[in-house]
Amino acid sequence: MNNQNNGVLYETMFKGYPDVVNVPQLCEMLGGISDKTAYRLLKGGKVRSLLVGKKYLIPKPFVIDYLIGDTAESLA
Repeated sequence: MNNQNNGVLYETMFKGYPDVVNVPQLCEMLGGISDKTAYRLLKGGKVRSLLVGKKYLIPKPFVIDYLIGDTAESLA
């Protein structure tokens, strides 16, 4: 996916969410997954994140990257 498409996705996907989301917001963005599943994705590095103290902060582009990566891998 090229940078222009990434910019379009960032502008259009998840408009109602802040630029940096927390774990409950991530769960919503990924279709209502459980907290346990979200933490497994974060701890396993599947969804990139920042760990501030004990709190995960996930920039919205990292969520989009995860979704695009899954799509690209399943199509390959």
